[in-house]
Amino acid sequence: MEHREEFLALFRQQVNRPGADKLLDWLDTTDFFRAPASSRFHCACEGGLVQHSLNVYHVLVDHFYTEGENLESYTICALLHDLCKANFYKVSTRNVKNDATGQWEKVPFYQVEDAFPYGHGEKSVFLIERFMKLRTAEAVAIRWHMGGFDDAARGGSFAISAAYDAYPLAVKLHIADLEATYLYEKGTSSVPRR
Repeated sequence: MEHREEFLALFRQQVNRPGADKLLDWLDTTDFFRAPASSRFHCACEGGLVQHSLNVYHVLVDHFYTEGENLESYTICALLHDLCKANFYKVSTRNVKNDATGQWEKVPFYQVEDAFPYGHGEKSVFLIERFMKLRTAEAVAIRWHMGGFDDAARGGSFAISAAYDAYPLAVKLHIADLEATYLYEKGTSSVPRR
């Protein structure tokens, strides 16, 4: 599994924070390295979550990191921003009509089964901080990485604007997530869109 090895290598080389090793140990008790990144939109395939995390890392570091900045912060934010999706999806089946044969067939798909409904970015922050302390800018960036897709932002919260104004890393992570999702991961889902 090449994505898992790349993830672990980057994390171990660039994250030296107390508790980081315990977080990696915990990841191995979850489906993080096998899970999809979404139910059908991008990287909806086995290993899609780690693939997406790496794509966000490469966009964030390649486009926004400058010498002298804290590479550890960039690495933590990119690789762990969607930690909330570990143990989040389950494989189920549904009946789909095969256009070629006209027969109905059972096909697998990913279904959300959130055992800890705590929100998206805030859940990732909570899970990370069970093992290692985040800097304020990291926590804010991970919390608001969904931008306008976040339920709080859609509901009219102004906190996202204040977060982006005060913490440039939050803006950079959001843009990297968008670029990875919509430009690099197009067509990476094993589940057809309806």
